Amino acid sequence: MTRLAVRVQPGARADGLVGWMADGTLKLTVRAAPEDGRANRAVTALIAATLGVRVSAVRVQRGAASRSKVVEVDGMNESTARALIAAALEGTGGRA
Repeated sequence: MTRLAVRVQPGARADGLVGWMADGTLKLTVRAAPEDGRANRAVTALIAATLGVRVSAVRVQRGAASRSKVVEVDGMNESTARALIAAALEGTGGRA
């Protein structure tokens, strides 16, 4: 299992990865509003798609009501997850 610290900007124009912040947190944007768990579902879907895992393998472990979250990914180690995220960011000039 991997834990990723993420910083979310809900209500954005597009879903996507923005990049790594100085403290190692992954910044991302989602179109969904932070209402009724919609933004959290969008976060888990975006991370699952980026890492190539099922949505059910990704969950918000901490920070469900905050922009700063800890997301857990089952079945993947941290180095693999970070490599896949880096590849996604590289392929889009820093925004995936």
